[in-house]
Formats: sequence, structure tokens, C-alpha cells
Amino acid sequence: MMFKTRICDLLGIRYPIIQGGMAWVSDAALAAAVSEAGGLGIIAAGNAPADWVENEIIKAKEITDKPFGVNIMLLSPYVDDVVDVVVKHKVKVITTGAGSPGKYMDRFKEIGAKVIPVVASVALAKRMEKEGADAVVAEGMESGGHIGELTTMALVPQVVDAVDIPVIAAGGIADGRGFVAALALGAEGVQMGTRFVASVECTIAEAYKKVIVEAKDRDTVITGRTTGHPVRIIKNKLAREFMKLENSGATKEELEKFGEGKLRIAAREGDVKNGSVMAGQIAGLINDIKPVSEIISDIMEEAKEVLSNLNRLGDG
Repeated sequence: MMFKTRICDLLGIRYPIIQGGMAWVSDAALAAAVSEAGGLGIIAAGNAPADWVENEIIKAKEITDKPFGVNIMLLSPYVDDVVDVVVKHKVKVITTGAGSPGKYMDRFKEIGAKVIPVVASVALAKRMEKEGADAVVAEGMESGGHIGELTTMALVPQVVDAVDIPVIAAGGIADGRGFVAALALGAEGVQMGTRFVASVECTIAEAYKKVIVEAKDRDTVITGRTTGHPVRIIKNKLAREFMKLENSGATKEELEKFGEGKLRIAAREGDVKNGSVMAGQIAGLINDIKPVSEIISDIMEEAKEVLSNLNRLGDG
């Protein structure tokens, strides 16, 4: 197969495409659909309690017999309980965010799980390799939700040069052109979030999907820089109010309290004015809502066309 990489072998998947772990978005339905279509679906634990995560793992196993993973947010108040659940159910792939999974690594390895931390710097990627990570997701600041400072184009090749384990590129990827570009930078797979939000199988409010489909190239903003945890969201009433509060010199605690629960009301209740609509800059490229299987097959077909055109250029 043209696009078979170490990531395919490592995770037992057909295509080197991973669905991002997005709190309140990445549930069993979406994860199973991505896995069934040949990628790797991810259930996002976020700040959810362990029983919710366990129910989603059970549901996913009922829908698909393909590999899927769980994303563990290491700052979650329930992180220890969530780790117990993924170990209990012998989840095949574990991705992590917001820190280092080092203290849990032995337990993950005991169940044979592949551990893939999300990193935003070369230093963290090297540390994760030393701690036993099987691969890393190098996520550029184009992505939605919590972001780092480096762009995907700058970050990915530097991480590739710094580690020997496979690197998965994330941030600003939604089609075959982005997929091929990521491979050209040295990545061996891609992780996509925003593109999979705008899918039939994604169970969030239709209003949230509509906002992404209607978004233009400059419709995302970064909030929360002063807290040390910047977040990219779509411009709306909440974003304006948050930035006004931030510019007025509000404390980190005041800002965090103001933002509490806002993702849930957007994703699950459909309040896309007062809720946090997390999406990457690539939202401006997404113009439709279609089945996950079509999203993946279209990307692979377009990637083949891109490579064919590049080969013709080379021959010229």
C-alpha cells in the first residue's frame, strides 16, 4: 500500500490517520467510525469521570473489533481513575495531553498498550521518547483547543530530527494535500480533529458542526494566553467577552471560572454563541459534513493525485 508507514504497523491500522481526542466530542460513536474506516479512533476522557470513559470503551467495543484508543488528559481531576479503567479494559492505544504520562508508563506497558503523547516542543518529544513512548503527536498551534507556540510546519521536522520513534503530525490538516505535506515533513501519520467534527457520525450538536462548515480562514482566535494555557476557538460572543475580561487584567482563577463548562454547552447543548467552539484554523477549508468513511477515502484519493502530480513535475 502506497501510504503504509511504521504507524500502520504499530497500531494495526490500514491508513496512518488518527482522530484527535477532543473533550465532549470524541466519543465511542466517532471513534468506532474512524477505526472502521481504517484509521484509529480515539475516545477523549477530557475531564469526564471514569465511569463515563468506561461506558464509552464498552460501547466502542460493541461497534467495532478494530483497534481504537483513549486520550487521557493528565490534568483531569479523575486521571488516576481513568488510568485504572483503560488498564482494566486493556485499551490498545493511549494518547495523552497536558503533561507527561511517565508515572503511568509501566502500567500501560504491562497491558501491551502503545503510548503516544501529544507534544508541542522538541524538548518534550525527546523526554517522551526517553520515558518509553512508542510515538509522539507533534501538534502545531494551528490546531483547535489547547495549543503550543510553534506551527506544524516548523515543529514537525524538528521533532522528526530529534527522535527515533515515529512522529504523527497534527494541526492544520484536513485533506490529501495536508496529509502529503505532513509526510514530506517527515511525519509517518497525521492526527485530525476539526475535520472529523464535521462528520455524520460525530454526535455533537449540529449547530457546532454548522459553525465549522461556515467558518472562514480568519474566524478562529486564541484566548487564555495570560493563563499559560492558550486555547483556539471560533470567534463568537464568548470569545469577545473572554478577551475583554483578559485584557482588563482578570486573574487566572477568574478567567478559568468564566471559561468553566463552556465547551460542553457548545458541543452538547448547541449554544454556539455563549459556548466555546473549539476548532482549528483549517476550519476555513471544511465546507461539508459527510460520513467518516468518505472523509478518509477522499483524503487518500487526493493524496495519490497530489503525489502523481508531484512525480510529473519531477519528470519535467
